[in-house]
Amino acid sequence: MRTAEVKRRFLAHFEKNGHTVVPSAPLPAIDDPNLLFINAGMVQFVPYFLGQAEPPHSRAVSVQKCIRTPDIDEVGKTSRHGTFFQMNGNFSFGDYFKSQAIRFAWDLCTMPLDKGGYGMDPDRIWPTVYFEDDEAFDIWEREIGLPKERITRLGKGPNFWSMGIPGPCGPCSELFYDRGPQYGQAGGPAVDEDRYMEFWNLVFMQNIRGEGSGKEDYPILGDLPKKNIDTGMGLERMASILQGVDNLYEIDEVRPILDRATELTGVKYGVSKSQVAAESHPNDVRLRVIADHVRTGLMLIGDGVTPSNEGRGYVLRRILRRAVRAIRLLGFEEPAFPHLFPVARDCMAPSYPELESDYERISQYAYGEEEAFLSTLRAGTTILDTAVKEVKGEGGSELPGKRAFELHDTYGFPIDLTLEMAAEQGLTVDEKGFRALMTEQRQRAKADAASRKSAHADKSAYTSLLTENGPTDWVAYETLESEAKVLGILADGAPVDRAGEGDIVEVILDRTPFYAESGGQHADAGTLTGPGLSAEVLDVQRPVKRLVAHKVRVTGGELGVGQTVHAAVDPEWRIGARQAHSGTHVVHAALRQVLGPSALQSGSFNRPGYLRLDFSWRKGLSNTTRSEVEEVANLAVRKDLPVAVEYMPLGRAREIGALALFGETYDEEVRVVEIGGEWSRELCGGTHVSHSSQIGPLVVTAESSVGSGQRRIEAATGIEAYQYLARERDLVTRISEELGAPRGELAERVSALVKRLKDAERASEKLTERLLGAEAAEYAARAADVAGVAFVAVLDDDKDSRKLSQAIRDHIPSTRPGVVAVAATKGGKASLVVTVNAAAKSAGLSAKELVKAAFSGRGGGSDDVAQGGGAPASEAKGLLSTVGERVGRIVAGE
Repeated sequence: MRTAEVKRRFLAHFEKNGHTVVPSAPLPAIDDPNLLFINAGMVQFVPYFLGQAEPPHSRAVSVQKCIRTPDIDEVGKTSRHGTFFQMNGNFSFGDYFKSQAIRFAWDLCTMPLDKGGYGMDPDRIWPTVYFEDDEAFDIWEREIGLPKERITRLGKGPNFWSMGIPGPCGPCSELFYDRGPQYGQAGGPAVDEDRYMEFWNLVFMQNIRGEGSGKEDYPILGDLPKKNIDTGMGLERMASILQGVDNLYEIDEVRPILDRATELTGVKYGVSKSQVAAESHPNDVRLRVIADHVRTGLMLIGDGVTPSNEGRGYVLRRILRRAVRAIRLLGFEEPAFPHLFPVARDCMAPSYPELESDYERISQYAYGEEEAFLSTLRAGTTILDTAVKEVKGEGGSELPGKRAFELHDTYGFPIDLTLEMAAEQGLTVDEKGFRALMTEQRQRAKADAASRKSAHADKSAYTSLLTENGPTDWVAYETLESEAKVLGILADGAPVDRAGEGDIVEVILDRTPFYAESGGQHADAGTLTGPGLSAEVLDVQRPVKRLVAHKVRVTGGELGVGQTVHAAVDPEWRIGARQAHSGTHVVHAALRQVLGPSALQSGSFNRPGYLRLDFSWRKGLSNTTRSEVEEVANLAVRKDLPVAVEYMPLGRAREIGALALFGETYDEEVRVVEIGGEWSRELCGGTHVSHSSQIGPLVVTAESSVGSGQRRIEAATGIEAYQYLARERDLVTRISEELGAPRGELAERVSALVKRLKDAERASEKLTERLLGAEAAEYAARAADVAGVAFVAVLDDDKDSRKLSQAIRDHIPSTRPGVVAVAATKGGKASLVVTVNAAAKSAGLSAKELVKAAFSGRGGGSDDVAQGGGAPASEAKGLLSTVGERVGRIVAGE
């Protein structure tokens, strides 16, 4: 049974049993500060379980796309570790509980294929229950009819679920499938979890947990007011069972990618007979890594993540680069993604058709990242070679851990490649130091995750206000002013009754005209006023859904809970914000008209008079293209296109081609903003002008790269655009006056000046070289004779010591052994450069040895040229003397 069919049957079974089918949320976890990515099927339903929002339906079913990266280094070594996976789940929000949840799962698993089930052998399914959960045990035994010996009681660790923080929790019942004696020992999941594969976890969310750590060390504080169901069936695991394959890498959505990699590399897959990590052949592991990471990269880019050096983009970059590294280790040196990604697309498109329609954009990012990494490998190799030379030059044999970490962290150079290439050049690597720095980095990441988790927990104050008072009456689309009642005041996240002059607090109102920052639009500015009260609104956010919080500075009087205030948005601010947000849509449409439909927005920000828009494109825009985008945008402004807003179902919006921002989560009913009908049609919750002419002039001010395959365009709108053009005009006027040239001739005049300056610089360089040559000849003519060797010692702080030393050496007759030592002082330290000619080397003299003699073993270079430094400036002359003395002793055979 194909994976797409496993998914279809799951959704159909639960939809038939009264569940609402909920689409998968995008992989980026936009609404949860704990997570970079959705990592479980229940994540999008967390607000319902925490009581932060009222569920729109009492039963739901979904197949959620998930990413888990903590065990990324284990991918490919076992049958269990995968980065991207899909989680089938059915959910009850205070509706049915244990008996029905168990029955739903059992029926789907054992129902014959011709009746829509999976047709699994009932005798091979083994459930586990929490050891104290007699209720679940009895259901399995009495209602389902399983013998007691097939129902395993396990402890809190494996069979009790919580989110890892105080909140909802409850016992679990997991379903395992006996894959047969070829996979291990008999006796059930408590004996062997390789033979008995877990494929479905039924969570009975009925309790509230307190503070604690780990999976077991926390108290149970009581029962939830409503009991909920949260289940998770691993789609890939179920597919591997139903397809009769050993592991998730061999199912129909993954194996073709692996097979294509074997064709490219000529490496055979299946060398490992066992799936145990210690016995997995390195080539098998690499092929699995390639298959897993290519599929993961496809899904992440498909959901709007782009490669970068931080956050989600960094995880994607690491995954893609691990795939590139793995296939290179198998001997394939050419770009591999153009061969692998189309296969992954074809595997996943039956479940996610958008991957096919959006493949041009996806491939731009994937192929661009591989090309960039191949360049990085070349650059990293050069940097590593330099580091190796430095270590050898100083007489060392080990590359410092700090350098290895820098190559890994800054340049993306894999540590295994550093180890391999250093060994080829006779060096070891301080792996202990490298691992210590990696540990420090992980600890910083964990601390950051902990801070995000605590931020999540801090939302309880907002949740309480929402529960007590209901959602904020948000009237930002209808008016700029309204009377409002103060429902709550928070200082540093804690409720307070009052705030006085100078205090900065968060204020919750029953009604607000203020736009809360979202969709790339900055929050409104304005005031709260009342009898004897004045407060400046600094920021407006939605800390939890349907609740608006105003960050204010009290500038006069006192603000109190229960007080009535007049909330007023600054009208000039809102006008500028509307111009900028509508301008963003116009620029996006202009980009797509000029560059083509693949130039899709991937992020934006706008505030009064300013907008920036990130879009997918692999190279910078030429001046001509940039001007064309600006012209198309301003033509749209001049046409006075109507701006229309309509609410409609999400499915309808997609049908009419409304563009959505990648990574955003949308409700079933969405707001569609059109400018000129289908010319610009986007899902958007921002504030807009009513006709495009109200945007005013639109001036593109900058265009730049913000990552591989991603560009950023910035623009000014309205009065700020006028001001930008005025500054440009003033600048041109000043340059015109300074040069005494008409504006139309400025480009040619400046170009001529630049050419004259470059010519003057070249002439100066030639003159400097002639003067250096003349001075070098004088030094060479005055060379001292040291045991038949022409020895020149110079102390010069003004010139390049290396160039001067080599120039002097070149003026010594080639038939006479010559040694030149040039010392210099800078910053209180002395440095030394020594050069020798071929005749001197034949006489047994080495520049590197002479430098080391001067610096007591330190310094580096070659036999021809070497240098050292770090001695006190007062020792500069002594360094020269030491070199001369050492020359004499070597020639004398001492």
